[in-house]
Amino acid sequence: MNAHQIIIRPLITEKNTNLMQLNKYCFEVDKNASKPEIGAAIATIFNVTVTDVATINVRGKMRRRGIRTGYTSRWKKAIVTLAAGNTIDVFEGM
Repeated sequence: MNAHQIIIRPLITEKNTNLMQLNKYCFEVDKNASKPEIGAAIATIFNVTVTDVATINVRGKMRRRGIRTGYTSRWKKAIVTLAAGNTIDVFEGM
């Protein structure tokens, strides 16, 4: 997989914007990607130094549509910590 296939999208929520002050950024990533692959992809795409990667497998939520029930898709979230002095410009101004 190349770097753009591993990183699906940035996650922009109130909690994640507070984490940005600690130099931590959140992304939705491919379910099969490992921590070293995620760190290398972030370093390649944004030209930053990654110090730590934490991953969370997010379960799908149960949803109803009339009488039918089902689950939303499961996905994987990565919280990436950058070295001091590095920032990702995509998140600036959020």
